[in-house]
Parts: sequence; C-alpha cells; structure tokens
Amino acid sequence: MSLAISPSVPGGVAARVAAALAGLAGTQHGRFAPWLAVAMGIGVLWYFSLAEEPVTQPLWLVPPLVALALALARRWPLMGWGVGLLAALLLGAGLGAFHATRQPAALALPFGAVVVEGVVTVVERLPEGRRVTIGAPRLDDGPPLPRHLRLRLRATDPAEPMPGDRIRLRALVREPGSPVVPGGYDFQRAAWFSGLGGSGFALGPAALSPGPAGTAWLAGLRVRLEREVAAAIPGAAGAVAAALMTGTRSAIPAATMAAMRDSGLAHLLAVSGLHMTIVMGLVFAVLRFSLALVPFLALRLPVKALAALGALGAGAFYMLLTGAQVPMQRCLAMAALVTLALLAGRRALTLRALAIAAALVLAVAPAELLGPSFQMSFAAVLALVAGHDALRPALARLRGRPAWWRRPMLFGLGLVLTSALAGAATAPIGLHHFGRLQLFGILANAVAVPLTSLLVMPAGLVAMLALPLGLSEWPLRVMGWGVEGILLAAGTVAGWPGAAPALPPLPAWGLALAGIGFCWLCLWRGALRLPAVPVILAGLAGGQLSPPPDLLVSADARLVALRTGEGVYLHRLPGARAFVRENMLRALGAETGQDLPDRGEVAGGAIACTPGACRFRPHPDGVGALLLRSPPMPRGQRSPSLAPGDACGTVAMIVAVAPVAGRCGPTLDRFDMWRDGAQAVWLQREGATRRSDRDWRGDRPWVPAEPMPGRPETLPIASLDLVID
Repeated sequence: MSLAISPSVPGGVAARVAAALAGLAGTQHGRFAPWLAVAMGIGVLWYFSLAEEPVTQPLWLVPPLVALALALARRWPLMGWGVGLLAALLLGAGLGAFHATRQPAALALPFGAVVVEGVVTVVERLPEGRRVTIGAPRLDDGPPLPRHLRLRLRATDPAEPMPGDRIRLRALVREPGSPVVPGGYDFQRAAWFSGLGGSGFALGPAALSPGPAGTAWLAGLRVRLEREVAAAIPGAAGAVAAALMTGTRSAIPAATMAAMRDSGLAHLLAVSGLHMTIVMGLVFAVLRFSLALVPFLALRLPVKALAALGALGAGAFYMLLTGAQVPMQRCLAMAALVTLALLAGRRALTLRALAIAAALVLAVAPAELLGPSFQMSFAAVLALVAGHDALRPALARLRGRPAWWRRPMLFGLGLVLTSALAGAATAPIGLHHFGRLQLFGILANAVAVPLTSLLVMPAGLVAMLALPLGLSEWPLRVMGWGVEGILLAAGTVAGWPGAAPALPPLPAWGLALAGIGFCWLCLWRGALRLPAVPVILAGLAGGQLSPPPDLLVSADARLVALRTGEGVYLHRLPGARAFVRENMLRALGAETGQDLPDRGEVAGGAIACTPGACRFRPHPDGVGALLLRSPPMPRGQRSPSLAPGDACGTVAMIVAVAPVAGRCGPTLDRFDMWRDGAQAVWLQREGATRRSDRDWRGDRPWVPAEPMPGRPETLPIASLDLVID
C-alpha cells in the first residue's frame, strides 16, 4: 500500500508530518495486508473473552464494512485499510460465535457404571494399555449420542481394537472437568469444540466385532505403523518415533516428556512445520532427481513443477496420517501457497503467505487460537520469516564469497539463528501455558534438529514406504538410533542446574499485549518497529503487575495451596489428585509444595497451624485468612460441618474444605466450590479479593449451568476419582 498525502499548508508543520508519514508508509509496501489476519485473530480473542454470548451475530456487519473498505481504499488507502481491519476483527468474532453455536449440546452422563457400545474411531497407545475413542456411542442400549467418548481400556485387556471395529464394554464415564484453577486451561471449552462428550475407564474386558473392510483405513494405517514402530524400537525411543510418524504422543512416558520440555525440544514431539518441511523436501528432491535421470521426461516436462506437486500431495497425506493437527494445517496451507508461487515464478515464503495460512486455520477452527500449538507454531514461523527478511542482505554477502569454510559456517549459523529466533518468539507462550523457561534450548536444538532432519525423518519416510513390502524393520532401527541421540541430548540438557526454572505464569492479558507487540515488530519495517519494544516489555511485565493468587482451592475442595515468600504449602485431603496438585503449583510458579504441619509456625511465621485450623498472612502489610481443616473421613462419608469459632472478624477471609455452620464475614466453604468451581484468593493491604472459576469464565455455551442448591446432607462431598485423559 502506498500513500499520497497533500498537505494544505506547504512548508509548515503539516507538510513535514505528511512527508514523514508518506515516506514511512512507502517503506511498508506489502506489510499492510498481513495485519488483516492479526485483526481476525484479535476478533477471535475478543469473542472468547466475553462474559456471555454477543447479542448480535458480528458476521452480519462484515459485508457492509468490506464494501465500505473497498470504496474508501480507492481514494484514502489508509482509511480503507482501517475499516478493513475492523471488518476482519468482526469476522474473527463472528466465526468464533458461529462455530460455538453449531456444536452439539454437552452430554449429561450417568453417575454409575454403564455399558458403552459404538464404533472405534481412534486407538491410542498409553504407557500402560490403550485408549479408544468411540463415535456415536450408546449407553445401556440407548440412542446414539451426538458426541464421542474417550475410554481407557484395562491394562490386562487382551483386546486389540482397530478403527472401524464395534466395541462393547462396561465403563465409568464423566463429563470433561472444569479448569483446575480459575483462568487455567479450560477442558470443557476444548471438549465443546472438539466434539468430546466425556472420558473414563473400562471396568471389564472389551468385546469387539470387526467392522466393514476398508473402514477408517487411514486410522488403521496409523495403528499399524505404531505397532511396527513399537516392535522395532522398544521403550521411550519407540514412543517418540511413533509420535514423529503418526502424531500420537500418548505412549510417551512422563519422564521423557518432562526431559523434552525442560530441554526445549518439546516442539519436536508436536508434528509441525519442521516435520512437514523435511518430508516434503525429501519427496521433492527424490522426484526431481528421478525425473531428471530420464532425458525424455526431463526435456519435455516441467520437472520442478511436477516434483513440487508430488511433494504437496505427500505433505497432504502426512497431515492426514498424523491427525490434521493445527501446525500441520498451517504448514500445508503455506506449502500450497509456496507451490503456487513456485509455479508462477514468484518468491515462495512471504509474510503474506503466512497470514493467509493463519486466516484459513482461524476460519476452520477459531478456538485453536487459544491453545499453545497454534500460538507457538505461528509465532515461530513469523519470527523465522521476518528474521530471514531482515538478515537476507548479510547472509547474501556471506554466500557470495567463495571460501570452503563459509558453507559449514552458514549451516551452523542457520541452526543457531533458527533456534534463537524461534525460542525467543515462543518463550512468552511457554511461560503463559506452562510456567517455565527453557534456558539452554539453543544448545539442545543444535544437536537434535540436525539429527531429526538428516537421520530420523528420512529413515522414517523410508520405513513408511517399505511398510507394504514388509521391509520396514531396518529403516525403523536406524530411526531409533537417531531418536536415542535426541533423548540423550534432552536428558543431558534437562539435567543441568536451572535448565527450566519455574516462574509465575504470564497472565493472558500480558501474553496478548506481548503478542501484539511481537506482530508489530515482525510485520513493519524500519523505524516503525520501535514502538513494539515498550509494548512487548509491558506484556512481559504482566507477571509482576498481576501476581498469582495467594490461596487456591480445588473444585472438589480436597486440595488447598497457600503461597508464601518461602514456597507453597498444601493442605490435602484423601483423594486429592496429583494432576490437580501439579497444575496448582504451576499456577503459583512453584516446582514443589510442602504439606502443612499439624501444629506450629512455618514460612517465617506467615502460617500458624493447629490441628483444626491454620492462620495465613502471606504479606506483612496485608490481611490474613483462616483455613478451617476437616479431619480425614472414610471414602463416601461426608465431612462434618465446621464452625469459625472466635476467628470471626479477625481475618479477611475464612476458607473451609467442608460446609461452614454459622458464617460470619467473607467465607469460602465446600458449597462455594461445588457451585462455582475452583477458587482463587488474593490477600493484599486493601483486603481480600476472591474470584471463582465461574466468575472467570462467565455464562458461555461450554460452561455448565449453576447446580441447583440441595440439602447439606445430600451434597456429594465425596466424588468418584477419574483420570483426566
């Protein structure tokens, strides 16, 4: 976009300002259009940040705004672009609302055991046993349900289900759980948009009946590949190799996942652009070389174009095989644009192509914008494209000098720059979602990325091609050697002191602000980039401006976490789950937590306990809280009501893990958690601030309605423990 501004006061201030703006805009040619995708993403974020559904569908406003933008752009390009940004923003919000309203209703699953019957659509290996996804399930021979169920089979079950088989088993199932902490990952929202209705586990063996021949052949191929990989590559290396080939990570042991995460290599497990690029690059090179070996074809056919189309087809197949995850959708969309540019003789990799790919993914699945996969994938690629564009002149000068050592130097420099740019772009995202920073990721990637590119993925591609011939064993073994090298690098780097320190998570508004600043830095050129720096710094400072809560209570009231300057202290009741504990510690920026003592003072006097209660004052100049502790009760037996006693009026908040008799002042008890979910409390000088999960999420389609109050004796204090899959 170019601007022509004619000042009305020649030679004056207006002339100088207009000339400066015109000159600045002239350097931004080609950088205005990608902002439409950014505006579309902001619209999606705006929709999901609402406390309730919008009164009017925003999509109705998009067509007139687009027409107005086109009309204005002919004479006032900048004004037309601004109206276009508004249209894109409303388009993103409208697509979010459209996809939310077209989803089937959430399931109301029975509390007791049921007989589940349906068609197996997905089979996943776990460290112990298998997990199946059942489409159109029936409960106790009832009508088919509009959502699928995900069930974990018993570890001793000899059944070997395949996609397309009919399965029948007795199981316990539950609806998706609410966020572990207010503002945490929303399992119910993810399930709403993915079609998941519930999860659970089998109580007995599964009965199978084979489905029609050829049913779900692609999913069956995925299962067969996983079995071949597990047979050829034992242990954790086999699980990682299967993840690289099929995109299924459920079988990777927790210790291996932690090592990959702490070393900065977790991106290798998420099948994404790197893997797609390797596969398509290998197919392109082999096809082009093979066609060039035949003079008759090489002289008469567009060899390069045919090889590019063949590589695009291979990429599409690889995306479908790995489950069509968001990074793969983005990469395939970009690959299609690159192929079109190649056929048209244009430059392939551009910011505009990335923006088109982002807009396509948002149009199909807008809820993916909220997940780390979408955010990390697009942030890394945006940093690489913008960084390559900025460093292109310097790299061209290095390539232009014919010295033997320049090529290996450029290769090493490319690895370092790629890791540095991608690591810097994704660090705020990792801090928001996982509460960790990988400090030595560049070193780990310098070893793991070449192994993946030169050994692991080529061997995996050969194994996939040799699978129909029964010759995949040796290529898989070679692939396993490469994976073992990656795991060795991950374990070594993750074991270094301070490799991945736990920090308080970046708040959502801080990540959004840093993301806008990051887009500003990458999309503009020259001096116009400078305002991005304070915006990014302000976003990264969000953790200091919005500190984590001082007190967290889980939704089942079985776990209470108290944050002090000396660490996190926990009050746990029988049945408190490790998954909830880990997420609460992550939300508080802590690695570990200590159990509260039966009596005495801890944390420098911030906590003083007796067998029945603990007084808590995390800040010397802040208010305090009282935690009423319930004695452990046998499973299924309700805890007795608690009384605050003489604490009334002496603390700003009373927190109880059981119903409270005789409330006085601000109180949180078991009824509040049952009604509104997990609770967070901030204790400052001004007083206590409380926010529940229901307050945080508002009234949205995926948020269950507030339960009807019942009598205390009928309140289900003890609930059945299920593993969240």
